[in-house]
Amino acid sequence: MSAAGHRRLEIEEVGDVTVAQFVDRKILDETNIQIIGNQLFSLVDDDDREKIILDFSNVEYLSSAALGKLITMDKKVKQARGQLRLCSIRPDIYEVFAITKLNKLFSIFENRDKALEGF
Repeated sequence: MSAAGHRRLEIEEVGDVTVAQFVDRKILDETNIQIIGNQLFSLVDDDDREKIILDFSNVEYLSSAALGKLITMDKKVKQARGQLRLCSIRPDIYEVFAITKLNKLFSIFENRDKALEGF
């Protein structure tokens, strides 16, 4: 069975907010990152979702290529006049966001409930 067919995101609707939770613990593999990127982008491009939360509670490791997809996703959501929020990022991954100043670009929340507040 090929990995390409698997969804790399669990999508859940909470009211008018779309919560996308990453399935993988380690987001490193180029092919997986492509799949994740395509699934994220289609939320905006195909489904016209405007309020999106990315839940990182399963993620233990993230490659720089994955960060690139997140930056592209942020641009897409902003172009669509939507909002993107990130939540449940482990401290060691958050450090990467801080070093690269991406913590200034993204709205990052401690957990899903906080991310949903006032959306």
